[in-house]
Amino acid sequence: MDRKQAIRTIKERLNIADIVRRYVELKRNGPRWTAPCPFHQETKPSFSVNEEEGMFYCFGCQASGDVFDFYARINGLEFREALEQLAAEAGVTLDSRNGGRDAGQARRERGVRQQMLRMYELAASHFAQNLTEDCGGECRDYIERRGLSPAIVERFGLGWARREWSALSAVLHRAGFDQRMAVEAGLLGRSDRSGRAYDRFRGRMIFPIRNLSNQIIAFGGRIIADEDEAKYINSADSPIYKKGDQLYGLAQARRGISARGCALLTEGYMDVLTLHQYGYDHAVGVLGTALTPEQIKRLSGFTSSLILLFDGDRAGRKAALRSSEMLLTRGLGCRVVLMPEGEDIDSLLRTAGPEAFEELQRRAPDGLEFCVHVLRELAPREGVEWARNFLTKVEVPELFSPYASRLSQHLGLSEAVLRQGVAELKERSKTNAGQTLLSARARTNMRDREILMYAVRYPHRLEDLRQCGADMVLTSAIARALWEKLEEYGPEEAVYHLDEREKAFWTKCRAGEAPPRDSGDRELDALVKSLDKFYSVSQTSSLLAALRENARSGDFNAERDYLRALQENWERRNGQS
Repeated sequence: MDRKQAIRTIKERLNIADIVRRYVELKRNGPRWTAPCPFHQETKPSFSVNEEEGMFYCFGCQASGDVFDFYARINGLEFREALEQLAAEAGVTLDSRNGGRDAGQARRERGVRQQMLRMYELAASHFAQNLTEDCGGECRDYIERRGLSPAIVERFGLGWARREWSALSAVLHRAGFDQRMAVEAGLLGRSDRSGRAYDRFRGRMIFPIRNLSNQIIAFGGRIIADEDEAKYINSADSPIYKKGDQLYGLAQARRGISARGCALLTEGYMDVLTLHQYGYDHAVGVLGTALTPEQIKRLSGFTSSLILLFDGDRAGRKAALRSSEMLLTRGLGCRVVLMPEGEDIDSLLRTAGPEAFEELQRRAPDGLEFCVHVLRELAPREGVEWARNFLTKVEVPELFSPYASRLSQHLGLSEAVLRQGVAELKERSKTNAGQTLLSARARTNMRDREILMYAVRYPHRLEDLRQCGADMVLTSAIARALWEKLEEYGPEEAVYHLDEREKAFWTKCRAGEAPPRDSGDRELDALVKSLDKFYSVSQTSSLLAALRENARSGDFNAERDYLRALQENWERRNGQS
């Protein structure tokens, strides 16, 4: 089937409530199913599934969408991956031709991705083989010194990159792969002086990085001797890998995270391996970057609770504060474990054992308590400023009050004063960022909103809206962009081309607490009357402006015509009202 037909068929064959029920305990509540939201720390069952519409919606964190959105988010997948997996489950065969205007480009991009994935699989086999040969002796010795078991080495596919400049390059060449594509994939580098390709990873222990489809998409490489080089290097961003989107070990940890209901988040490759070695199979790493919103989104599909592991020095505390803030404002819960001075998780587990680590976890403060401890080290004014900025970023409304209460108590500040400060800060810093289409009255007027609500609720009646001139009066760029998508893709396909803000608006109009879509004629009549009134007011304004302009010229006949038109317009408006 082509994509459009496949999507429709999958929805017919797979009930969204049945899919959601695999991950969440649903309870019937009238015409809907409800549950605690799996995507944020929950204080009440604000997650709702509407079987009739085939949509889900959370009134807390505003997560929303259809069965594809839910499946992709809960499993940390891209839409394409969710489509392929649900198609297999529903017994739907997808059309590989991917017809449309960009079919040729899509085929080329898919071909490049497949080539790169095959190159990475070959490179991983090459590195793993190196580890077993004479050249890998120094790496095997290092692995033994670090106490990693053969099971961990095999599970994570560890390897060794030879010290030669073109060992991997020769392997790829013999397999028929293009050097230019290998450079683009981040496996090879290219000399600025000679233009020749060379192995990017040389003399390093190799850590394969897998996506959630268990495909190798990148490598990390660590030196194992005292050499004048960077301790770690990573694959560059490529068509199959973006560093800030991925987490090391997530493919191996996903089952452990689901079973335990939380994830351990640490910084380094070796920390992740050591944690898994000691039975903490829910540990993942941030790939040497600061925690990113994309990584948080990927993790939130598996759990709403995290344990952060950071060094106890100033840099570690600063990173823990930033990470806690990002998680808490997005509705996720976290606790913060700081390593004792001079220790990391590897040395702690090997010298003091798991019992010491368990004790650290038991004593670990929750994220907000940790933030408060850090604030106490700041000047009082800086602490209040941080608290106000933090509260302005809270994305889950139901969490605002408990956060505000705890912060005001710890800061020794009246909660009313703190809330007033937050309100003033929001008022001063109102911009387009973070506003949703649903609540953006500052950016789009109520007329735009009414038109779009009808267009989303009854997308097959766009022609009726055109006939009454609705599309001509849309004033905001946001409204026009959504209208154009409805026109271009049609009522069934449009939802798959919306951004997150537009999709939230779509879901709010069609699911959640939206009324049944069974009064299209009556709603259209009301909208037409509203538009007629708008046109009449606009015409009156234009005629009055013309009269003022005409007064300068003294054209009596023109003035009489303008007055007659004003009279007719006034009578028409009164007749309608």
